[in-house]
This record gives sequence, structure tokens and C-alpha cells, in this order.
Amino acid sequence: MKKKALITGITGFAGSHLAELLLKKGFVVYGTTRPRSKTENIDQIKNKLNLYDADLLDSHSLYSVMVKVKPDFIFHLAAQSFVPTSWASPAHTLETNIIGTVHLFEAVRTAEIEPVIQIACSSEEYGLVYEKEIPVKENNPLRPLSPYAVSKVAMDYLGYQYHQSYGMKIVRTRAFNHTGPRRGDVFVCSNFAKQIALIEKGNQPATILVGNLSTKRDFTDVRDVVRAYLLSVQKCQPGEVYNISSGKTWEIKEILEILLGLAKVKIKIKQESKRLRPSDVPILLGDSTKFRKETGWQPRIPIKQSLKDLLNYWREKV
Repeated sequence: MKKKALITGITGFAGSHLAELLLKKGFVVYGTTRPRSKTENIDQIKNKLNLYDADLLDSHSLYSVMVKVKPDFIFHLAAQSFVPTSWASPAHTLETNIIGTVHLFEAVRTAEIEPVIQIACSSEEYGLVYEKEIPVKENNPLRPLSPYAVSKVAMDYLGYQYHQSYGMKIVRTRAFNHTGPRRGDVFVCSNFAKQIALIEKGNQPATILVGNLSTKRDFTDVRDVVRAYLLSVQKCQPGEVYNISSGKTWEIKEILEILLGLAKVKIKIKQESKRLRPSDVPILLGDSTKFRKETGWQPRIPIKQSLKDLLNYWREKV
């Protein structure tokens, strides 16, 4: 019997890559979408997927999906996932990410099924990290610095609480930054790549607009991250939390330099004040030893390849 996997947020960046991986591995793949979901990320595999209309904020729609599908695995990736949007819409971010997760867990409980559930938490939960705490381990204090990060802390602890209270098989993963083709253009690497593609096409002056270039981030290719998500439901301990990270940081300035090195034209750099955040996490570097020991996972795709694939994705799009 083929195993059934359900992905919330299947039309998103990580969701679409995870769907491709699961199909390759022989799973029957289900996904939740909303009428306003853009499906371009999954257009190439749509005919192989089983899609259901469901909204995280409509508990009955989630319950209906659970009863119909009875998945063996659930990958909970749907979220309001952009940090700056959480400053503009904090209540919406908290509602989607916290109440939406409660609705999902309750739907599983009410349907009386026992899937292994992976919840995509975030390295943003660590927030303010002190120099002596780097690289960050799972037991590091959480000092969230944005409404998005607060929402992910709550979601993370709900996963722990539902495991403790009801014995639900919930694995919590805290992925550090990930990038690659299909990344939304609001995210830094993708935003740079899109601007370069537009400049090459003559649709933008030869100046790239940037925000804070001094922050340091731990980047992993999305295709490596979704491999980690699959391993997490196969090999990790329910109730536990796991960092997923490359273990190396890149200054945003270095990311920009790699992309500019791939550009076909000469480009100037200009900082724009509206691209700066009220507070920024200076460095995020993850220690994923715990996850690697339990699963044998290693990232395979180097950052330069991720950025090249991302730039080529935008060249095709624009």
C-alpha cells in the first residue's frame, strides 16, 4: 500500500518542492489549497496531486479533509511566513499561524486518526542570540523579535503540548533560512535575483535596491530542506524539536555579490530606507547535530548552485 502524505501550503515555495519529492518517492500526495491560492508552483505536477479546498481558519474544512484522506503523514507548511508582513499585519499573522495550527491538530483528533505530523517551525524563534550562544542549539532560549517569530514560538509549543496531552505524533522542525527556485520575491535572495533579471531585460534601471546587508544568515537549499522534512517524519522522535541548517553563515552582502557575479550586465547598489526592519536579528547560525545524528541528513546543494538556479528561475519568469 502506498503511503498517503498531506501537505498544507502545497502551492507554496517549500510545499511545491516537497510535493515533487514525495511523488518521486512513491507517496500518494494530497494538498490543501484555498480559492485564492496561486498554483503556478505546482502546475507541472498538478495532474498527479489530490487537491482539496481547505482554510486553516475554517476548522470544519480541515476536519472534512482528514476524514476523507486519512493521511499517514501530514506536513504542516501553510503559514503567513514573511517577517515584514507580520509587522504590518500582526493580528492576521498570529491568527493564521497559531489558531490555524490548533484547528489542524483538533481536526486530526476529532477525525480519530494517528498520522505523524511535521510542523514547520522557524529559526526566527531564537531571535536575539548572543555571541556566546552561536551556533544555536535547540535548547537555546527563545527571544523572538517579530510578530512572525512569536507566532512560530506559539505554534512550536502547541506541537509540544498536543504531543504531551494527547500523545499526538508531532515532530517540530526549526529550519533556518532556505532559498532556491520558486522563492517568493519578497524574500531577500529572490528579491535580488528578480531585480537582476529585470535589469538584464531592460525593465529596471541598472541599480539594485537593497536593505540591511550586514546581517548573517545560515542558508540551505530548499530541495535539501524538504528532504529533511521527509526524514523528520520517518526517523525523528515525536514531541522533540530539531534544527535544520547548513551550519555556515553568509553575510547578505556576500549573497548579493555572488548574484551580481552571475549577472550579464554591470549593476550599481543603492540602499533604500523602506527596506530596513524595526529590529533585525544580526546573526542566525544553526547547530543541526541532533537532526543529523538521528537521520543521517547532510545538505548536498551548495549556495552558489541555489542562487544560480534561483536567478535562472527569474530569468524565465520575467
